[in-house]
Amino acid sequence: MTIDWLNFTPWSALGGGALIGLAAALFVVLNGRIAGISGLLGAVVEGGEGRGEKALFLLGLLLAPLLWGLFAALPPIEFHGGWLSLGLAGLLVGVGTRYGAGCTSGHGVCGISRLSPRSLAATLAFMAAGFATVFVLRHLLGG
Repeated sequence: MTIDWLNFTPWSALGGGALIGLAAALFVVLNGRIAGISGLLGAVVEGGEGRGEKALFLLGLLLAPLLWGLFAALPPIEFHGGWLSLGLAGLLVGVGTRYGAGCTSGHGVCGISRLSPRSLAATLAFMAAGFATVFVLRHLLGG
């Protein structure tokens, strides 16, 4: 494996991670709720308690790249699969978040920071599944 040193951006990645952590921490401190995106989206769609503030949080996630684009160039969006694979991937992620009682943000960011054993197990499971998927698609199937 080689690193593309010209496009290596550790400071912006560190800053982005810190902002995600800050947003998750503020959400739990100010609202007493976990900032898991699938849970927030489910509450907005199903009309749960605190629907407005959850919708604003999600809106902020959508508007942040547009705001960033006012100050710096956004990286190009590249997707090398077809619409079928994109739809299948979205469906599998949606089903997985329902069965796993949360998504990567809920378990991986918020759950592990609270030392939740369930979140640790879930994060290990979805990371292992991701590693296995990449290995099969790239190395066994040659995709």
